[in-house]
Amino acid sequence: MKILFCTDGSKISFDALDNFSRWHKSAVVDIICVIDWSFLPDEVYIEESGFANSCANIACSILERAKDRVKNSGMNLNDAFRVCGSASDSIAEQLETGHYDLVLLGSHGKKGIQKWLGSVSREIIINTSTSGYISKEHNIAQKILFTTDGSDQAIHAIKKTINNFNFENKEVYLCTVNEDPDLLFLEGSLDANWLLEIQKRQKIFALKTLNRAESIITESGLKLAAKAVLTGQPAQAIIDYSAKENIDLIVLGGRLKAKHTFLRNSVNERILENTKADVMIIKSQSENID
Repeated sequence: MKILFCTDGSKISFDALDNFSRWHKSAVVDIICVIDWSFLPDEVYIEESGFANSCANIACSILERAKDRVKNSGMNLNDAFRVCGSASDSIAEQLETGHYDLVLLGSHGKKGIQKWLGSVSREIIINTSTSGYISKEHNIAQKILFTTDGSDQAIHAIKKTINNFNFENKEVYLCTVNEDPDLLFLEGSLDANWLLEIQKRQKIFALKTLNRAESIITESGLKLAAKAVLTGQPAQAIIDYSAKENIDLIVLGGRLKAKHTFLRNSVNERILENTKADVMIIKSQSENID
């Protein structure tokens, strides 16, 4: 598994590395540190000031620390890059040329207007085709939650995670969500019998969905600590369940879409922005999924 670890030298980026290192089975890691001075006015001549040298020295120091952390984590260090430019653009370019399986990022969990203005981690996950692992805080990397909506993308995410992660002494959880029928309609009243029929069909579908995912998990030799059919708005139901069970990592399946549309206003995006747990989004095409 080829990983691109993105770091700005912050504690959260190194916490992300530590969290991930306790899950991985076998990973080869490249490191990227971006010197981002895109925020400076155009009239500032960076090359003619001491600013460029200071940034370069800081970046070199960050990379050396990152190399040591990767080696101490038991993962295999392949290469390290110091890049000048926009952080999100530079990382996206490296992902495109390096053909990575996963990008590893720390997120500072911005709130309010800062959240809507975006962050590097959010932009990378939204606008690239690479699967992502995003962490907001240090955790014990003990409990993993697989989510499924019955789609091939969700099943692919479960299979890929099982193949690439180490689950020794870990607790595995599984859930699916039945959206509350009352939330599907904005106005008008529903016939009570019709509503009961919808709920009955939802229950049948949810059980089939869970059974399909559970069979893949158990056939790999893993045991479920718990499984659940949740009810409500999907993103919020998953966020609430993960908080209740103290989940450390949520696994989500995602479908590749055109740039600037993937994840936008989606269930995955809302989970990513509002949970304290690490989030791993495994992206895949809609056809020919293994």
